[in-house]
Amino acid sequence: MQSIAVIGGGITGVTSAYALAKRGYQVTLFEKQRYAAMETSFANGGQLSASNAEVWTCWSTVMKGLKWMLKKDAPLLVNPKPSWHKFSWFAEFMAAIPQYEANTTETARMAIAARELLFSWAEAENIDFDLKQKGILHIYRDKAGFEHAQRVSRLLAKGGLVRETLAPSDIQRIEPTLKGQYYGGFLTPSDSTGDIHKYTQGLAAACERLGVRCLYEQDVADVSADARGATVVVRQGDETLAHRFDAVVVSAGVASRKLAASLGDRVNIYPVKGYSITVNLTDAQSQAAAPQVSLLDDETKLVTSRLGQDRFRVAGTAEFNGYNKDIRADRIKPLIDWVNQCFPEVSTRSVVPWAGLRPMMPNMMPRVGRGRLPTVFYNTGHGHLGWTLSAVTADMLASVIDSAATSDRFVPASAS
Repeated sequence: MQSIAVIGGGITGVTSAYALAKRGYQVTLFEKQRYAAMETSFANGGQLSASNAEVWTCWSTVMKGLKWMLKKDAPLLVNPKPSWHKFSWFAEFMAAIPQYEANTTETARMAIAARELLFSWAEAENIDFDLKQKGILHIYRDKAGFEHAQRVSRLLAKGGLVRETLAPSDIQRIEPTLKGQYYGGFLTPSDSTGDIHKYTQGLAAACERLGVRCLYEQDVADVSADARGATVVVRQGDETLAHRFDAVVVSAGVASRKLAASLGDRVNIYPVKGYSITVNLTDAQSQAAAPQVSLLDDETKLVTSRLGQDRFRVAGTAEFNGYNKDIRADRIKPLIDWVNQCFPEVSTRSVVPWAGLRPMMPNMMPRVGRGRLPTVFYNTGHGHLGWTLSAVTADMLASVIDSAATSDRFVPASAS
């Protein structure tokens, strides 16, 4: 197995291409946009957060979802319009609740391993992505939220993650610009933040230096495979071209479900929309008043990152509304209001809104590994932790492909 197609130029596709190229494979990357990282990897919350490894498959999430269903500005919003896809996804979500603790611990373990790889790749390739290593501060406004977080901390600790328990005075000491009353918090010093768009584009450039063929503006119209290889059919303008490879990797975000179906696999990803705003810190007062430490506010489910001197990112919410990419004003307003409340001296005159579709599996765990056919592989479905987990799942994928390349099941097309 030598030639491998990777479908998707977001963070998981680019890290997959990089990990495979480092192991000597001939990689071709297909991306429908003009550049890498132009969709869900464009403007996320910026956190590299092992501390946010708690999966959502627990009864408290279900109860909150029911409570918030009719509130347009709720952190979790579900369009009540029925669809078979949504029904099947939520049924599998409920079925995964018994694995909540094990999956949370495993996600923390993977996130810690991913961190080391991601940093080493950035250093090796000289990627500047506004990295800030000041930890992530989780803040809680009431006793119930804080006590739930204490239970989560024990699960994260089983995965190897250390968090510090904080009193309200500690929160003020760690981030003095934050206004408001808080019951308590947790600090994860080993977590960090940065710009996913800059990182992905930097790694895509490194892929090309390693010999990866990055084909942009390539809309994948069809993909098929058999025991000897895979064919990727793309549209570029008025042309339709077919490319043949020894194997294919699907890392296409929310499009992975449809591609998997054409390959005979069921990958039940749902597109969960998230929103962000980038606050441009255009004056000295705003730059001084914006936080330096990354935050996660449990009540509002919002996260923050300071991206360099002049940008402040706030992101969050989860919207189950199909493949809709609309940026809704009523979903952006709570993010701006939160900044005005928690950081009143930060000017919100210049705010850039954004929305992206997170590819989520029902059990909140990424789909990494083989498909039904020996020439088909997946690295997708990372949900809200795509960047956090991307490096380790790319490395896992490369190991699986190494193993498959020596398997008796695989007969390369060149041998026919």
